[in-house]
Amino acid sequence: MKHHILTLAALLAAAHGAQAQAPATASSATADGKTLFAKNCAACHQASGKGIPGAFPALAGNAFVQGAPDDVATVLLKGRGGMPDFSGSLDDAEIAQVLSYVRSSWGNNAAPLGEQQVGARRLALGVGPATRSRFGNKH
Repeated sequence: MKHHILTLAALLAAAHGAQAQAPATASSATADGKTLFAKNCAACHQASGKGIPGAFPALAGNAFVQGAPDDVATVLLKGRGGMPDFSGSLDDAEIAQVLSYVRSSWGNNAAPLGEQQVGARRLALGVGPATRSRFGNKH
């Protein structure tokens, strides 16, 4: 009996480990992007993506947001106008997730970005890696 319990425990542990190592699906990346957007972007651009007229641009239906991936990644890595950069507080995977969410939400229909794309852009711009500092996005 003890042997059967140990075998069952080992099988359960192995199954849990395999599940934890499974690659992220598109829907989990979207969920992560949505969470990151809510945490970092929604205060200005609103959860609806409609922004605040005269203060923060709408992302919903925004041609720039749906345009060239490198241009959009540059905004999060370097900032633009009054928008801070997020290069210090978000890593390449997180920037890719939030941009992929924005580019596919509120009627937007643009291709997602990958972590490698954002990393290549970060390198091309000479932007250092995320430090995770609470002051990393230079607000």
